[in-house]
Amino acid sequence: MNRLVPITLKQHGLRHTEAREEVLDLFYTKNFALSHGGLENELQERFDRVTIYRTLKTFLDKGIIHKVLDDEGTVKYAMCRSDCQAEDHEHHHDHVHFKCLGCGQTTCLDEVRIPTLDLPEGYKRQEINLLVQGTCPACKS
Repeated sequence: MNRLVPITLKQHGLRHTEAREEVLDLFYTKNFALSHGGLENELQERFDRVTIYRTLKTFLDKGIIHKVLDDEGTVKYAMCRSDCQAEDHEHHHDHVHFKCLGCGQTTCLDEVRIPTLDLPEGYKRQEINLLVQGTCPACKS
């Protein structure tokens, strides 16, 4: 298990359960976004789909992970960066997500920021999703 798993759970005031530890460990192990189905396939011998769903919901609510929408409408989840909370204490993920057309993996490109959008009066932004598709470095070579 990744040494950051117990630290992350403690920082977010969460009890240590086997499901939380193993799901979080997968997020630390993989460098790409994971779907509920993907997590189920990895952990099907140990936890049922409801346990995995509840674990993901808890991690979302606590700001450990964030949602990533891909071009097929599949919701995936990725680890949050340490700086994804602004001074207003709202959760922001204003970075680009990249889906490789070769391997199908979706990754966060934290260094690529989404430009500020000026919405018309009366509109309030909740979240922005920007997905770029192409070929990742591993598939390019």
